[in-house]
Amino acid sequence: MSDTPPEWLAQSIDTLRPGHGKIVAAKLGSAALLGKGGFTMSSAAFRNNGELDPCFTADEEDAVAPPVEWTAPPPGTQELVLIVEDADFQTGEPFCHWLVWGLPGQKGQILEGEAPPRVGKNAFGNSEWLLPDPPTGDKPHDYVFQLFALDLPLTLMPGASREELIAAMEGHVMGLAILTGTYTREEGGDYDFDSEDEEI
Repeated sequence: MSDTPPEWLAQSIDTLRPGHGKIVAAKLGSAALLGKGGFTMSSAAFRNNGELDPCFTADEEDAVAPPVEWTAPPPGTQELVLIVEDADFQTGEPFCHWLVWGLPGQKGQILEGEAPPRVGKNAFGNSEWLLPDPPTGDKPHDYVFQLFALDLPLTLMPGASREELIAAMEGHVMGLAILTGTYTREEGGDYDFDSEDEEI
C-alpha cells in the first residue's frame, strides 16, 4: 500500500501524514464511499480530531473503549465493521487497536466499555480494545476509527486477524464513516515490549 494518503481522507482527518496512507480506509475506501448517503460516526466522549480522554488510554487503570455511534448506513448494508488504528505508530505501520464486526447494518452504537459481538486480534494478539499508549514525547497520535458498511454478512469467527478481516471485506464495502481521536503521552508508560502479552 502506498505511503501517500488519498486526498479524500482530508475530508475527515485534519492533517494527513504518511501513516494515514496505510490504514484500512485508504485501501478499501474512496471519496464516493466516505459519508455515502449521510453515513457518519460520532462519539459522546470526543469530537472528530479531538483528544481522547485518559480514561480510554493506558494512562488510567480500568480504562475501557470509548463509546461510538453512527447514523443509518447506505441501503442494502448487511453488516458493519469497525477498525481502529494508530496511524502514527513508530514502526511506520498502522498499529491495530480494535477489530470489531458482526454489527447490524443499521443505525446503532457501541456503549462505553461494551463488549462487541465479534472482536479480532489487535496488534498484541489479544481480542479486545488495545489501550492507546504512544511513546512519551511523541507528537499527538491519530487513532482513526473506521466504520465500513458491507453488502454481505461476514462468516469470520472471533479472533480473526487484521489481514483475514481485510481479505473478507475486499470488494464488499458500500460505505465508510471515519472518526479520529488524538492522544499524547506526556510522561511514563510507553508499551513494554518485553511484556508477556506481546504477540505482534
